Amino acid sequence: MKRKVQASVAMAASMLALAGIFAPDAISVTHRSPAQLLGEPETVAIAPGSFEFRLPGEFLKNDYPVDAPLQTTAMRRGFAIMKYQVSAADYARCVADGACEAPDVVTATAGDAMPLTGVSYRDATAYAAWLSERTGSVWRLPTDAEWAYAAADRYADDALLLAADGSNPAERWLARYRSEADRTGPDPQPKPRGHFGANAKGVADIAGNVWEWTTTCYTRTRLADGVAQTESTDNCGVRIVGGRHRGYMSYFIRDGKSGGCAAGMAPDNLGIRLVREPDSLLTRLKKLLPARIA
Repeated sequence: MKRKVQASVAMAASMLALAGIFAPDAISVTHRSPAQLLGEPETVAIAPGSFEFRLPGEFLKNDYPVDAPLQTTAMRRGFAIMKYQVSAADYARCVADGACEAPDVVTATAGDAMPLTGVSYRDATAYAAWLSERTGSVWRLPTDAEWAYAAADRYADDALLLAADGSNPAERWLARYRSEADRTGPDPQPKPRGHFGANAKGVADIAGNVWEWTTTCYTRTRLADGVAQTESTDNCGVRIVGGRHRGYMSYFIRDGKSGGCAAGMAPDNLGIRLVREPDSLLTRLKKLLPARIA
């Protein structure tokens, strides 16, 4: 058994040397400590496929707001997404390393049971960078489309189905408020991991009472006849958050109820769920090699 391990290490070292990473005689075999390499968070594999997806952002026709177009969206590449949201304890490790800022909400709990809340888009990307460095894998926030596809049966279509020629903006605002209020639970207090159960794809607590940051920017689009796009403007100072209803939040906001909600009702809580990129051959070889460069 020992000879097989040594042979695997030698083979991996040779392949890395060929890739120009380092020379075999520059290796000192020292095992990584837990502080050097964290275990991978549990993920759910999301297979490729297609689904009906309501485009995000604000859509105008004849200068009046209308429902966003619904289109068949193909997810040509599968991906792995965290089964559970990032926990308060997970994030605390990043804070302890000096790579993340402490959240606005400090959750006192033993273990990793409670989801992280009180974090901004900037906090979420900082945590993804830290986790990538500590695990050796590439972690990132999902796009809005990826989040919706992973949410599956928990995803809520945000169409209001009002008359397309409605000239009273207040009518639409009130309809959105009523629609989103109906989807908001009576208790905004974060719940322990698993409280909201798993969806049809095995993703836990998605669309519970913690909204999750995505990378997708807020877009304002003017439509011509049908769904033809005539003008579109992105505002990346506002990002989409996925939850019981789609939300639009300023990227630096940590508490949606503080006034940073760009559209619709404010989310109860803001948290993080990440996607893991497939490992490259080089990354797999680095993980295989139980050593570090001297």
